[in-house]
Amino acid sequence: MPEGDTLYRTAAGLRPYLVGRTLLAARARVPGPRVDLVVGSEVLAVEAHGKNLLIRFANGLELRTHLRMNGSWHRYAPGERWRRPPGRAALVLEVAGAVAVCFDAPVVELLESRAAALHPPLGGLGPDLCADEFDSAEAVRRLRDPARAGLTIAEALLDQGALAGIGNVYKSEVLFIERVDPFAPVEALDDVTLARLVARSRALLAANRSSPVRVTTGPDGGGRDGMGPGAAPGGRLWVYGRAGRACRRCGTPIATRRHGALPRSTAWCPRCQARGPALEPSAGEPG
Repeated sequence: MPEGDTLYRTAAGLRPYLVGRTLLAARARVPGPRVDLVVGSEVLAVEAHGKNLLIRFANGLELRTHLRMNGSWHRYAPGERWRRPPGRAALVLEVAGAVAVCFDAPVVELLESRAAALHPPLGGLGPDLCADEFDSAEAVRRLRDPARAGLTIAEALLDQGALAGIGNVYKSEVLFIERVDPFAPVEALDDVTLARLVARSRALLAANRSSPVRVTTGPDGGGRDGMGPGAAPGGRLWVYGRAGRACRRCGTPIATRRHGALPRSTAWCPRCQARGPALEPSAGEPG
C-alpha cells in the first residue's frame, strides 16, 4: 500500500533518470491531461509530498500523480518489456535512456507550478513526515484543530491536512506502539500523547524510506534487537494484516474494524490499547 515512505523512495528512484533531461514523448490515458504540453521541456524536479508525486518542468507546468491503493511507478530502459500490461498505464514519460510508467494511478493531473499552493490537494497538505525539514509543533497544532476534535485519532492521523504521508498501515502500527485506543476522540488525548504519535510516525517512515520491505517491529517501532517482544522470527508488523492472530505483546487476538466517513480499516489489540489514559511504552521500548 503506497504511503509516504513509498512515494519518497519512488521520487528518489526516478530523479536520477528524469531530472535535467528533456521530455521526448508523453502520453496519458484518455480522458486525461494534455501531457503533450510538457513534451520538449526539461524536467527540473521529481519530488514527493505526502502521498503525491510531483514532476516539475522548465515551462512552468508540473504533473501530479496520486497512487491511492494500487498505483505504482516503474522505470524501464527504452524497448524493455513492461512488467504490467500497457493498458494499465495511466502515464508514460520518455526521456533519453529511460521510460517512466505510472500504472493504475487514479489521479494524474497537469497544473501550473505557480498555482500549486492554491490547488486543494496540495495547498491543504500538512507537514510532510518524510521531508528533511519537519515542523512537529505544526503537526500537533493541526491535529488539535477544533474541526478534528470529534474525530477518532485513527481518522485524524489519516487526515493529510494534519500531517502528510500516513496510511492505514502506519496509522495502525503507530497507535499500537504508543498504546493508544484508535477510537479515542482527538479531544480526549493530551498534547503529549499527540506529540508522541507524531514523533513515532516520523521515526517509522524515516526508518523505511530506503527499503521496499516495510518493518515496524525494529528499534524505531518499539522492539528489541529488531524484533518486538515475543515476536516470531520474520515478524515485520505489529498488528496490520494480522487479524485474529496473537498480539506480539500480550497474546490477545488482533481485531480489525472499518470505520469513519470514508470507511478505512484499523487493526489494534483490544487489551494493549484499551480505552483509558494513554500508557507509556513498556520497559525496553523507546518512548
